[in-house]
Amino acid sequence: MDKTRLLDTLRAEGDERLLLSRILDRQRKAQTGGAPAFTDFLSPREQILARDLFRLSRAPEDSYLFEGGAPGAERQILCFLPGRMSPDDFDPASSPIRALRAAWRDGETLSHRDLLGSLMGLGIVRGKIGDIYVSAGGADALALDSVAEFLLENWASAGRVKLRVSEIPLGAVRVPERKTQEIRGTVSSPRLDAVIASGFRLSRGKAAELVNAGRVQVNWLDCAKPDRILQPGDSVSARGFGRFALDRIGEPTRKGRIPVFITRFL
Repeated sequence: MDKTRLLDTLRAEGDERLLLSRILDRQRKAQTGGAPAFTDFLSPREQILARDLFRLSRAPEDSYLFEGGAPGAERQILCFLPGRMSPDDFDPASSPIRALRAAWRDGETLSHRDLLGSLMGLGIVRGKIGDIYVSAGGADALALDSVAEFLLENWASAGRVKLRVSEIPLGAVRVPERKTQEIRGTVSSPRLDAVIASGFRLSRGKAAELVNAGRVQVNWLDCAKPDRILQPGDSVSARGFGRFALDRIGEPTRKGRIPVFITRFL
């Protein structure tokens, strides 16, 4: 199936169509050029779109891989491999991802939003920056090599806070432990509104309002259907409330209630 038909079948429009078109171009470059080809960092939503594209085009699973630069990275690049290379042959050190550490003085604090805002203020496109891990007195940021040198020379502050930026090995990136809360609830059915009510401790009506207002995403895709049936592994986020993952759905109780096991990210 040619590129246009693929994109039409996926009903890709606007920025998403442009993104998928570029992904196909990178894939073709690896196939014809004999060397790995890489995309910019992709958000979780963009990664899902890419996987849908590969399923439709029947791309071999050993012809590409996702790499974020750190264990469990949320934003990842796509690495396309030439025909002679398998994922086992790929050396992460050959990827274009580099790690930078930004440090600031004791007593000062910065948030993820502060740091990302300072990067955008320098004119850096979001796709050039991967995950940013904030800890006490500093943060580690993953970036593409196309902007790393520029950031080493020019990323000097975030707001009024002065930064000292240096490059570190990828293996030295500090990934803070993610705080979570385990929630066990029961629902009448694993509908989106019912599970949201359980995961965020809301009334069923309030949960349905969030969905109908367009404030909810399932697996990073907008979802306006309160009656959507969720499956184990689904990720749900609601603006203003955060995100949770539906880990498991239990067997119905004698009263017909369905246990749900949820991990909420704090």
